[in-house]
Amino acid sequence: MKIFLFTIISILFLGGCQYPAGEQHLETTTMKDNAQLRIATFAGGCFWCVESDFEKLPGVVKVISGYTGGRKKNPTYGEVSSGETGHIEAVQVYYDPSQITYEELLDYFWRHIDPTDPGGQFVDRGQQYRSAIFYHDEEQRRLAEQSRDTLTKSGRFTKPVVTEIVPFTQFYEAEDYHQDYYKTHSLKYNFYRTGSGRDLFLKKTWGRETGKTNTLKQKSQKPDDATLRKTLTPLQYDVTQKEGTEPPFQNEYWDNKKEGIYVDIVSGEPLFSSLDKYDSGTGWPSFTKPLEPANIVEREDRKLFIKRTEVRSKRSDSHLGHVFPDGPKPSGLRYCMNSAALRFIPKEDLEKEGYGEYLKLF
Repeated sequence: MKIFLFTIISILFLGGCQYPAGEQHLETTTMKDNAQLRIATFAGGCFWCVESDFEKLPGVVKVISGYTGGRKKNPTYGEVSSGETGHIEAVQVYYDPSQITYEELLDYFWRHIDPTDPGGQFVDRGQQYRSAIFYHDEEQRRLAEQSRDTLTKSGRFTKPVVTEIVPFTQFYEAEDYHQDYYKTHSLKYNFYRTGSGRDLFLKKTWGRETGKTNTLKQKSQKPDDATLRKTLTPLQYDVTQKEGTEPPFQNEYWDNKKEGIYVDIVSGEPLFSSLDKYDSGTGWPSFTKPLEPANIVEREDRKLFIKRTEVRSKRSDSHLGHVFPDGPKPSGLRYCMNSAALRFIPKEDLEKEGYGEYLKLF
């Protein structure tokens, strides 16, 4: 009998977000709690897990589990989990933009889902568990699409990124039973999460990078122009601030073969790894992909009367170079950078320079 009962309990636990809860009428979420907070809406499978993950972030004030994207008003959990309402399990993240940015939330989101799975997330199967980003305005749409494209180009995944980016319509809070489930039902939650396969996938894909955003370390503001002129060499200033170009074959890193990482000369943002560096024959340091895609911004550049893609750093907005679609496989990209925009940190100095997390790469 004990074996039978444990089997039944295990099935219920492993059902995770498909385990039924009490039904009740729901209310929509609004901004009335605090006018200075902003809202981001994400779907990443079981909302117990997504809520738990986002509530760990500094700058996130609260996270609400609920349903969105479907046809039925005020759906119940049972209705949504049946897959017949068109709704997706989702969370609304209330965050303070002075402490954390929407871009950082996006970066964190990618690190806690499988963006290549069109049929659900991990053990939870069905369209009601698929991943999605619901944008609240055009700026969120732009940033979400940019973030998705950067992830795709990074080569992190071999399969296509299929996470939807769609306009937000209405959000319905889930029943009280589901709010803060990881706290109120910690034993059941931990049992479910372990059995779901989520953390195994995330650890395999991201390693120690899972639990943080790339950009949270770099919080300092960009120095003013007078400071930049004092701290940068004339060439570094011209390249990073005036979008200049250094001479090929006559720059510091074009032929550098040492192991380590390349960071932004102004902010220290990690940008590229020696593992992705190759000899492109151009005379400039070239890479197949960024080390930290979230620290890279790509913009259209038509200055030479041809369409090119400029590459800039996220925090300091430094001009770095350009990316071209003529690189080697698997990315097929060539990130052609200016040495003057970079600082190289050899692997033996990573720990003392504050980049110890990257030692595992070498």
